[in-house]
Amino acid sequence: MSDEEKDLLALGNEIRRHRNLKGLSQEKLAELAGLNRNYIGFVERAERSPRVTVIFRIARALEIHPSELIREMKWALR
Repeated sequence: MSDEEKDLLALGNEIRRHRNLKGLSQEKLAELAGLNRNYIGFVERAERSPRVTVIFRIARALEIHPSELIREMKWALR
């Protein structure tokens, strides 16, 4: 697995963790972020690389600062 793939997986895991903490389904998060539910699943499974604007939309929907998603990622290289 490449470093990019590991990073995307870590980001997806962090989005899922925050979504679950808020008690949101993928469908509800997608609705709040103005995205397609399938896209949320793709991001959480590291099957898509979201643009920074999408990360901001997801963070806003989760009511967190976008930096929290990055700061709390479990980096594969550590």
